[in-house]
Amino acid sequence: MQKIVYGKKSEIIAGEFLKKKGLKILEYNYKNKIGEIDIVAKQKNYIVFVEVKARMSRAFGDPAEAVDFRKQDKIRKVASLYLMEHNLIESNVRFDVVTILGDENPEINHIINAF
Repeated sequence: MQKIVYGKKSEIIAGEFLKKKGLKILEYNYKNKIGEIDIVAKQKNYIVFVEVKARMSRAFGDPAEAVDFRKQDKIRKVASLYLMEHNLIESNVRFDVVTILGDENPEINHIINAF
């Protein structure tokens, strides 16, 4: 349960961080039959799909390392359905990763165009 709460808290922190960088949050936790995308945002003429990875420490590696090829492929497929459902097929698309390390005063890293 604590892991779920930390994950949801991290998504909110990531969303606020992205808003400060000028992104408009369109949706949190978009789900379809394939999977889920943590944050869907818009920046200028881009639809930005954001994966949020949070860890309390680097004991199991850097959070960004968890966004492996399989995860990236799944996010792309979920994003394709999102674009079709919202009639945004012709949109410019970007895939970002936001990593959050720690709980109190977390270290936040925004990887633009991560994959």
